[in-house]
Amino acid sequence: MNAIHGKRAPARQPRATRRGVLAAAMALCASLLAGGQAWAASDYPAGKPINLVVPFPAGGGTDFIGRLLAAELGKILQTTVVVENKGGANSNIGTAYVTQAKPDGYTLLLSGVGMATNQSLYSRLPYRLEQLDQIAILAYGVDVLVTSPTFPAKSYAEFVEMVRKEPGKYSYASSGNGTSGHLGMEMLKMRAKLDMMHVPYNGGSAAINDVLAGRVDTLFLNQDTVLPHVRAGKLRALAIGSAERNPVYPDTPTLAESGQPGFSSEYWFGLSAPAGLPDEVFQKLFEATGKAMQSPQIREKLGAVGLVIPTLTDKDQYATLVKREVEKWGEVVRASGARID
Repeated sequence: MNAIHGKRAPARQPRATRRGVLAAAMALCASLLAGGQAWAASDYPAGKPINLVVPFPAGGGTDFIGRLLAAELGKILQTTVVVENKGGANSNIGTAYVTQAKPDGYTLLLSGVGMATNQSLYSRLPYRLEQLDQIAILAYGVDVLVTSPTFPAKSYAEFVEMVRKEPGKYSYASSGNGTSGHLGMEMLKMRAKLDMMHVPYNGGSAAINDVLAGRVDTLFLNQDTVLPHVRAGKLRALAIGSAERNPVYPDTPTLAESGQPGFSSEYWFGLSAPAGLPDEVFQKLFEATGKAMQSPQIREKLGAVGLVIPTLTDKDQYATLVKREVEKWGEVVRASGARID
C-alpha cells in the first residue's frame, strides 16, 4: 500500500474512465467555441473596426474608391472602417496580406483587375485566388484609344487602315507592362491584325505627355486619366473598349461598334476577403456594399469620371466575373508573351 505522509494514496481512475472524461471536456470546449463563433457572426461587426486594405499607394484611383467605400460602409455597419495602403508588386503584396488574415470580416481587400491579370503575368504569386472570398463588384471603368489631334487618323477605321498599310511603323504607349491598357491593346492588335510597337511608361501621365508631344502615336488608357485631355481637345478619342458607350464619352463609339464585336477591355474594382467567411458575415457585407455603392455621394463622384456602378444581383456575381477575366486575360498574355517577372 502506497501512502503519502501517512495517508492512503488516492486510487487511480481506470484508463477508460479518464478517456471518457477527456472526450467530454473536448466536446464541451468545441461546443463553447462553436457557440462563440455563431454569436460573433450574428453580431458582426460588434463595434470593432474593420480594416480595408488597398493594395496600392495612397492617392491613386483605387485608393480614392477605397476611401469612398470605407466612409459609406462605416455608416451602414455602424463602425469604423480604416483604410490601410499596402502597395507593391502590382497589388500582390496587399492581396497576399489579406489572404493570411482571419476570415472574420474584419480584414477586407479593395481588389481589382490586376488580381485577374496577375494570374498569368507572374510565374509565381504569393497567394492563390482560392484563398479569397469574392464579395461584390463595385464599379467598372473602360480603356480609351486616343491620339493627339495632329495624328492623321480621325476615326478608328482610318487608324486601322493606316497601321495595316505600314506594319511596324506606328507605336502605342501604356502606363506600364501588364496594365489593362497594355493588355487591351495587345488584344486589339491580335483581333484587328495590327503590327505596332509597345512603349511602356511608369504611369499614365508620362505616357500622355509623349503622345501629346508626338513621340508616340497612340495610347490605350483608363477613361478617367485621359478624360481632362479629351475634354480640353488635347487628345482625340477614337474608340472605347466597353461593350456599351460610356456616359462621359457619349460621342465615342465602342470598339464593338467599330468592327470588333465582343471586344471588351475594362478595368474594375471589387470587395474581397479571406476565404472562409461565415455565411452571415458574407451576407451582411454583400448587402452593405450594394447599399453603399448606390449612395448619392459615391454615385456622383464615380459617375463624374464615367465609372459605372452595376446592380448587385447575387453573391456569385463577382466570383464569376473574376473567373471569366482570368481566362480572358490569360489568353492575351500567352499570345502576346507579356510578362512582369
